[in-house]
Amino acid sequence: MIRVESLSARYGDTIVLQDLNFHIVQGELIGLLGPNGSGKTTLLHCLSRVVPLHAGKIVISGRDLAGYSARELARVEASVPQRLEISFPFKCIEVVLMGRYPYQRDFGTNSEDDLSKAMEAMGLTDTVDLAQRRINEVSGGETQRVIIARALAQEAAIMLLDEATANLDVAHKIQMFDLFSRMNQRGGTFICALHDLNLAALYCQRLIFLKEGQICIDGPTLETFTAENLSNIYQTEVKVIEHPDTGAPQAMFVPSKGSGQRAAGSGQVFTTKDTKMH
Repeated sequence: MIRVESLSARYGDTIVLQDLNFHIVQGELIGLLGPNGSGKTTLLHCLSRVVPLHAGKIVISGRDLAGYSARELARVEASVPQRLEISFPFKCIEVVLMGRYPYQRDFGTNSEDDLSKAMEAMGLTDTVDLAQRRINEVSGGETQRVIIARALAQEAAIMLLDEATANLDVAHKIQMFDLFSRMNQRGGTFICALHDLNLAALYCQRLIFLKEGQICIDGPTLETFTAENLSNIYQTEVKVIEHPDTGAPQAMFVPSKGSGQRAAGSGQVFTTKDTKMH
């Protein structure tokens, strides 16, 4: 479905991605991992044609990415960015309806089907009650769920998620990835840039690790999510355990000696009386 060949990207004279080669088939849920500055966001921007390629090519469904019109590409790909600044006080439903752009009639008018699809997407993201509120009057987490609803309303076969749930509380984070997983099981393709390693290991079938602009590891989660790999990539000691319910590998980071909390019973117990100022 997606084929990346010898991809390189740069900002000015700074090379950000260099000679990337990989293939993604329809129906994969992929975690894109790596340290800060490794090129995860830039890769997603290349896949969505926000950043031009310095070298190489990207082929989607047998067609060169450069050959798609904006409307055609919007029917194939939908993106959820890390941050999206919306300066105009649109209603939340109007923001979600922006995702219907590739299907809208002339002059950008919305059909009943567009409105139905938008409200369905808001239902999936638990944002129906925000529909008539202004986007600048809701919290950061609520805004992010509206942006996810906008992407879902596009009905695209490929979802590019750049830290899409980073601003969400734990319950909504799990709710959104449960949703992505269900959509993936119905054939949707997801590429998710994440810093939350354990969330990636819980939901992603395949992990692609970037470091210094290159792919250093690519493979099934159970094979790649190891203490050795994580410790080498992130340059910090990591232990990996098995999730008690799902069996998925989970990372435990080891603090430096003298850091972190004391073990139970190793320190004093202070009371309000003890800390009262005299």
